[in-house]
Amino acid sequence: MEPWKQCAQWLIHCKVLPPNHRVTWPTAQVFDLAQTLRDGVLLCQLLNNLRSQSINLKEINLRPQMSQFLCLKNIRTFLSACCEIFGMKKNELFEAFDLFDVRDFGKVIETLSKLSRTSVALATGIRPFPTEESVDDEDIYKGLPDLLDESGGDEDEELYDCVYGEDEGGEVYEDLMKDEAAHQPKCTENDIRSCCLAEIKQTEEKYTETLESIEKFFMVPLKRFLSASEFDIVFINIPELVKIHRSLMQDIFDSIVNKNDQNLYQIFINYKERMVIYGQYCSQVETAISCLDHISKTKEDVKLKLEECSKRANNGKFTLRDLLVVPMQRVLKYHLLLQELVKHTIDPMEKENLKLALDAMKDLAQYVNEVKRDNESLREIKQFQLSIENLNHSLLMYGRPQGDGEIRITTLDKRARQDRHIFLFDLAVIVCKRRGDNYEMKEIIDLQKYKITNNPTTDKENKKWSYGFYLIHIQGQNGLEFYCKTKDLKKKWLEQFEMALSNIRPDNANTNFHEFKMHTFTRVTSCKVCQMLLRGTFYQGYLCSKCGAGAHKECLGRLDNCGRANSGEHGTLKHEKRTNGIRRNSRQMDSGLPKMQVVRNYNGIPQPAPHDGPPLHIQTGDTIELIKGDAHSRFWQGRNLVTGELGYFPSDAVKPCPCVPKPVDYSCQPWYAGAMERLQAESELINRVNRTYLVRHRTKESGEYAISIKYNNEVKHIKILTRDGFFHIAENKKFKSLMELVEYYKHHSLKEGFRSLDTTLQVPYKESENSDGPRSNKASSNLLSPKAIGIAIARYDFCARDMRELSLLKGDVVKIYTKMSANGWWRGEVNGRVGFSFIWHHFILISLVSLLNRVFRHKPFSRIFSHSISDTSSALFQTIQTVCLITFPRV
Repeated sequence: MEPWKQCAQWLIHCKVLPPNHRVTWPTAQVFDLAQTLRDGVLLCQLLNNLRSQSINLKEINLRPQMSQFLCLKNIRTFLSACCEIFGMKKNELFEAFDLFDVRDFGKVIETLSKLSRTSVALATGIRPFPTEESVDDEDIYKGLPDLLDESGGDEDEELYDCVYGEDEGGEVYEDLMKDEAAHQPKCTENDIRSCCLAEIKQTEEKYTETLESIEKFFMVPLKRFLSASEFDIVFINIPELVKIHRSLMQDIFDSIVNKNDQNLYQIFINYKERMVIYGQYCSQVETAISCLDHISKTKEDVKLKLEECSKRANNGKFTLRDLLVVPMQRVLKYHLLLQELVKHTIDPMEKENLKLALDAMKDLAQYVNEVKRDNESLREIKQFQLSIENLNHSLLMYGRPQGDGEIRITTLDKRARQDRHIFLFDLAVIVCKRRGDNYEMKEIIDLQKYKITNNPTTDKENKKWSYGFYLIHIQGQNGLEFYCKTKDLKKKWLEQFEMALSNIRPDNANTNFHEFKMHTFTRVTSCKVCQMLLRGTFYQGYLCSKCGAGAHKECLGRLDNCGRANSGEHGTLKHEKRTNGIRRNSRQMDSGLPKMQVVRNYNGIPQPAPHDGPPLHIQTGDTIELIKGDAHSRFWQGRNLVTGELGYFPSDAVKPCPCVPKPVDYSCQPWYAGAMERLQAESELINRVNRTYLVRHRTKESGEYAISIKYNNEVKHIKILTRDGFFHIAENKKFKSLMELVEYYKHHSLKEGFRSLDTTLQVPYKESENSDGPRSNKASSNLLSPKAIGIAIARYDFCARDMRELSLLKGDVVKIYTKMSANGWWRGEVNGRVGFSFIWHHFILISLVSLLNRVFRHKPFSRIFSHSISDTSSALFQTIQTVCLITFPRV
């Protein structure tokens, strides 16, 4: 057996790889093992399996997403631990790039073999390798760099399931809660709802008691033993949590015992804003535990005091370390408790009210998880900052990292190409020169001043470092050309740049006269549209510089017309309209009268004629509903929709509002692809038959669409123009709707507008996708298709913030591949795109196992789903029926 196969078996015995991993398959190649190990995550886990706590997994990057910087840092952490803890010599180790670039994978196998023979590894009882004589064929390693280039270097998402265990502290939480429940009689079917209420009340009492015991038996006695900084790190904001939950416990008790739980839903809604401090707690609890562990190891008096405190608190059953994890468990349990209560509530009004509370607690859970994720991003950014020399700015000001890696750069005046390492953020590109393990900053490119353009001519050279794209200055200054090592890397970089530019200039940023920009909200803020929290710790959403409204990226297109600047502070939770100092929160109904936009201020001078009526004070940007006026009148009568006031204003102070057509849902059309950029459309169509087409929403241009069609083995793009409420691709032929335009060009050649495109729209891309014919895809041919464990329906729109996430439109059908229940993010696929999305808030999950069981009982589909998902609509039934018929055509 070849050494690499013996290495794979050793890793399985060390419980780093699962027994059925693809490296054990008959078709497995050495590249499968190299690709599995090259981000360094499993190597760090290996050392911990051989010797506990060899490496603190909290300090490495568990999901580096093939970021060169983060992967190399993981690999170097592994190599350092091999020397320091396992006693290996430096000449026995491979170099970091030997693995990351697979330039000498034979040396990697050799290092792991020597690791398997160290005293620490042998003490585990696992046989080292190689266990048999074998001649290693060096030629099998020589082609690995080329295979890596061809594969695009994507990581295997599935293998991390064997690294992550259950949530730390889950057993402690369950143990604490069940003490109370063990004495309660079992619920019968008739009083399940009462049991749900009892569980909410009793677990809240038990949890509050736990928080109070931390404060009483640990915080107070340890204050004399810990420094002020250690005390603050270990106990975070426990006193604030104690105050909140004493109050919450009393309110829950009063509602359930004295008010027949009629106001229970309102209690959870009211407490959501107060409980956002869990974001701080959950993001700092890992640091708190690490600090506590360090203190226990280095200070014997503190260790003894901790043991004494545990005995007083709970007879030594739970340590402070155990108890610190409980709040993180509790805050993610509220939505589960309410979910059960909703399920067993019959009264329609009570059910709807409790759903509001359920949504509030799901929103809180998502907020907490996003704060945790942002803190992980902040740690990554800090690592970047420490590794880049000559950097005088904080990288935090440039948003979230989108990717990093090696690239070649030249200016458009054709200077020589330079080898550079770039760090791509939402707002900027940090261009560096690599110097050993660190980087020297050479230039910072402000992406707000640039746009990205593909250079397809370079792809024809078909050689390394020839695949280029342009970064063009918006105001015509000198631009840059980037060259990538492979075509797949070019595609990846283009996607990452487009994601960054989409975050800077999002779709609908200027819809209805708003001016939205990425913003860091210093106070907890709710979205103006959906009223859900803007999540995270920095650049949580978008702020309108005119009216002060905050919104999610996916909500920008659904705001009402912008009024003038809000006098309230940025980041407030509410945005209120004004009427002579009186607040107006109610949304006014559309009367159907003409709307005008104010182009200059009018404060009552000159006065309208006495017989007309009072003047209407208006400001630039206000929207006026026109009540009376004609072309010859100097003053018109109208209502200011911002203030609600009625009066007369100069006719030359306004102009007609642009026609904003009501949004139409095209998602059910076989040709509609939703929000999609050129590169993604090209990827979708390039391997389809000629004349396959799709219509996509151009994410960079508000409300505009484009046709992408494969013609003569190339993908062509046609911009659909919208003007005066009409759609057209040629000036001489206009249509009232997108549907009319598509229908027309199904039967008439596109050469009416484009001479070189003598074709009709023939094959909608979704029909092609579901046809029986083979569909090749080079990018995916190197990867094994994962097994779907379920399907889900998107409940809301969701905009991805980086390439790891999956953008969704309401109603999208998603295949679920893995459930990352620890942090609420599940991995799935929609329309050929694979990524992560937050499951609690966006999906209605349908279990395939349950579905199959019911299908084979020959029940009608509508009955199946009306029983299992009470709040779905008939449209959803049809969607699910379609999915089932596609998935199970013989049933």
